[in-house]
Amino acid sequence: MPGIVGLITQRPRQWAEAQLQQMMSAMRHESSYATGTWVDESLGAYVGWIARPNSFSDKMPLENEKGNLVLFFSGEEYPDPGAVAGLLQRGHSVKEKPADYLVHIAEDTTSFPRSLNGRFHGLLVNRSAATLTLFNDRYAMQRMYYHEGKDAFWFGAEAKAILAARPDLRTADQRSLGEFISCGCVLEDRTIFRDIHVLPTASKWVFQNRTLREKGSYFQAAEWENQGALDSETYYQELKEVFSRNLPRYFNGGEAVGISLTGGLDTRMIMAWLKAEPQTLPTYTFGGPYRECHDVTIARRVAKVCQQPYQVIDVGEEFLSRFDHYAERTVYLSDGCSPVTRAADLYTNELAAQIAPIRMTGNYGSEILRRLRAFKPSNVATNLFQPELMASIDAARQTYANLCQGHAVTFTAFRQAPWYQYGLLSLEQTQLFVRSPFLDNDVVRTAFRAPKSEISKTDIFEDNDECGRLIADGNAALYRIPTDRGLGGAGGWAVPIRRGAMEFTFKAEYAYDYGMPQWLARIDHVFAPLHLERLFLGRHKFCHYRTWYRDDLAHYVRSMLLDERSLSRPYLKRNTVEDLVSHHLRGDRNHTTEITKLLTLELMHRLFFDSL
Repeated sequence: MPGIVGLITQRPRQWAEAQLQQMMSAMRHESSYATGTWVDESLGAYVGWIARPNSFSDKMPLENEKGNLVLFFSGEEYPDPGAVAGLLQRGHSVKEKPADYLVHIAEDTTSFPRSLNGRFHGLLVNRSAATLTLFNDRYAMQRMYYHEGKDAFWFGAEAKAILAARPDLRTADQRSLGEFISCGCVLEDRTIFRDIHVLPTASKWVFQNRTLREKGSYFQAAEWENQGALDSETYYQELKEVFSRNLPRYFNGGEAVGISLTGGLDTRMIMAWLKAEPQTLPTYTFGGPYRECHDVTIARRVAKVCQQPYQVIDVGEEFLSRFDHYAERTVYLSDGCSPVTRAADLYTNELAAQIAPIRMTGNYGSEILRRLRAFKPSNVATNLFQPELMASIDAARQTYANLCQGHAVTFTAFRQAPWYQYGLLSLEQTQLFVRSPFLDNDVVRTAFRAPKSEISKTDIFEDNDECGRLIADGNAALYRIPTDRGLGGAGGWAVPIRRGAMEFTFKAEYAYDYGMPQWLARIDHVFAPLHLERLFLGRHKFCHYRTWYRDDLAHYVRSMLLDERSLSRPYLKRNTVEDLVSHHLRGDRNHTTEITKLLTLELMHRLFFDSL
């Protein structure tokens, strides 16, 4: 994934440059990436950068006119147009590179990067003060890994870059392993690797004399928590004003933007307020092999209303025939943050990049505006793992419960997003750059002011909430198209019938896929020749790993999990693994979740921990 890497050290230049080259090599995943290195031996700074050509953060570093400030920046920033105009008025030159203006903001204010709005990380070198400042965005969504050692401070956009320089760190952290198994991610800015951590949200860490002097922060969530709630109508009007005003920023820049439409509310809000000229915005949806899902059917209607070109990216035989390749790449590229089931996302984003190098999504919309919890601890069979690991899995539940305390938007924006949702983002961004207007600073700040009644609302069937109103006020024709859960659309007596039918098919598909209970699996096995799953699968989702593991991917599952290396992992109970694989492949039990976790863990071992 594009980003910056480097180290700050007192050791000799020859040693440090060799370390930097090892780190750079580990992150060059595409031959098309633009790369470069920069060294200031007097400051002990050794920095490298990897970027997509012609992207916002291409052509590093950035320097001010005096030459005393040097900025390395990766990601994107979506400024108020007046901010750049103000720099020009003060005599700064910002014409050569898209991100040039950032170094001048750093020059004009000591609070940098507090005013920035976007996903980013970077390093600011102040030659006059002999300081180095490592920073990231306030949601830590442009992740920065680091390791504090005796000889140096290593940092990088990918953990594998640090592992390349420090192979002795290729050891799993037991607590993190338990959290990953239970929650699907590692919590509290730790990683799956012992002694490698993640830079916290809104970090501003200052180095001087080659030593870390201050682990500062330029923003605290409490600033937004303490704003005070608004009444419902005032809140909605402020949200509408902020969303409609700031949305165009996310379609600016020199690169083409495509939008991945779904049948839900979030991308619909974007389309309702974008007001794009006809035939100027490529749109697409990910589809599955069994039938045209509701996402595709609805998104096609949305694109037609907005007069934009539309196409479907299908996940089918080609993907399944190369699943082993995509599964391995998924775990490797995401540093173990994404499970093997995200292999389909790697495949689809690879194809989406051929449509446009920037992908606009509705990600984080429901999480921020509806306070949706995207993850929680899962039930794990007690007879699958050894007691020591089970203790870590059980401990993850309490850690999660403690993190859920406090403001709901604090959890979704500053914990859920950088820890859980980052896994998918890290994978997607190896192929293209992902944008979403729902992590805009003004949007999130406003979401903190929702009335308490709105904060506690969880009913998916609420039509008159902010999301539905935003769509209706932006484009009434789009609101008249029902969502994949039956929201919106024409009123009248048919509405509850439509909603009930949509909800039934949604739950039925879940029951015939990941969530199939064991009693139903036994019944389904008896009636296997009837292929009852064909009645339900593919209506809402485009991936169906229960049946894929059982049929199309059976050989892969068997060869991976029943291999002697896999069965010999010290934290596994061998007989249980053999038993659950046998039953799932036979079709009389559903162990989709367990197989996903086991495949992901095994690939972590082979790609990271066994590679000493």
